[in-house]
Amino acid sequence: METILNFLNTVDDVLYYPILILILLGAGIYFSIRTKFVQIRLCIDSIRVATERPKDKETISSFQALMVSTASRVGTGNIIGVSTAICLGGPGAVFWMWLLAILGGATSFVESTLAQIYKRHHKETGVSFGGPAYYIEQALKNRWVAVLFSIFLIATYAFGFNLLCSYNLQSTFATYSFYDVKITPIIIGLILAILTGICLFGGGKTIIKVASYLVPIMGVLYIVVTFILMIIHMQTLPEVFKLIFSDAFNFKAIGSGIAGSCLVYGIKRGLYSNEAGVGSAPNAAAAANTSHPVKQGLVQMLSVYIDTIIICTATAFMCLMSRVPITHEVAGATYVQNAMSTNLGSFGPIFITIAMVLFAFTTLLGNLFYVDNALVFINNKKIPSKKFMIFFNIICSIVVFVGAIIPMSMAWALADITMGGMALINIPCIVILGGVVYKALADYENQRKDGKDPVFLSKNIGLDPDNLEYWK
Repeated sequence: METILNFLNTVDDVLYYPILILILLGAGIYFSIRTKFVQIRLCIDSIRVATERPKDKETISSFQALMVSTASRVGTGNIIGVSTAICLGGPGAVFWMWLLAILGGATSFVESTLAQIYKRHHKETGVSFGGPAYYIEQALKNRWVAVLFSIFLIATYAFGFNLLCSYNLQSTFATYSFYDVKITPIIIGLILAILTGICLFGGGKTIIKVASYLVPIMGVLYIVVTFILMIIHMQTLPEVFKLIFSDAFNFKAIGSGIAGSCLVYGIKRGLYSNEAGVGSAPNAAAAANTSHPVKQGLVQMLSVYIDTIIICTATAFMCLMSRVPITHEVAGATYVQNAMSTNLGSFGPIFITIAMVLFAFTTLLGNLFYVDNALVFINNKKIPSKKFMIFFNIICSIVVFVGAIIPMSMAWALADITMGGMALINIPCIVILGGVVYKALADYENQRKDGKDPVFLSKNIGLDPDNLEYWK
């Protein structure tokens, strides 16, 4: 076990420094410049678009697609991920998470717009679908790379992320007196695996419906409580900002141990939390019924902000303003629960546990929604047989159980590595295909200036309608 852990940690360290740090920040800066900082210019417009209703009520709305992608983005990473980044990397990790989110907004816009442009239409169900695998295959004419991306997606969302999600959930119970390290994780893992299995056998529409109801409730309750605690400790706000920025720009400390620095932990946990550039959100974006691809690009851009700028920041500020000691030993749920306890007493840990149950549940469902899309692609655009899906769903439920009983470092390393593999494939592809998005954005903005509700015609951006299955 120790040998495996050392190997995984070595791969994890090399993958994120220097490879992914350069790619993620470079791509974010490049897309920001090429789109003239669309993530800032059209931020208000993205809120308007998110509330639009589709003409066909039976199809998936922009808001529902936003909720599915947010269900996957907003999860245990917003609590446990932030805590881990601060405790192991330092308070400066919060700044690097902010920077990655702002730059990542442009990356998310590009990948999600591409997913809409090259999406497909299921004739029998009437549902549209797509994602990186589809635009890689259709626009780049490379099925092998598309299949490889799909394999990494399945490894990430059915295994890596769900192992970690399950571990993070059970770890929140460690603060209670009844917690037994040998028994409690097994019981929690079994309960979570059974609940996941029940939802999986309910089908894709059930996943969307459950996520669209739970995510807003989960997010609002958590934000309200954290903001109340922030107001109580408002006098410490200047001190918190000073702490974050002084640590973020302490390059001497960063240079002395960069793999464990606030820079690397901020990038790692920021990417795990908002997933900008990973290629996950485009799968949900492609399912939305909208009149113009750019609309869904804006909606998914908004999801990055909801995740990191609002929810992750609320967690970070609530913890730092409480002045609870920051140590490696409390990394994870314990640090957040300790912070909550300063004002809520014994109810603090209970509230975090309830929030984690909701976060984890919707994250698991959102993750497996993406996996279904990848399985269809690998199976030559056909829905896998019922026997296969029954077998696969059982495996996914078992993975959830296993995640509750594995070591923390293994859970994080596996999630980091599989997620990094997705980003390494997706980002170079969207850089190559970005020209299509820039033209679509210009077309959208021109129609908005003319007072129109933008409608997409492929010929307006120089694409042959016969090469686009949905938009022709």
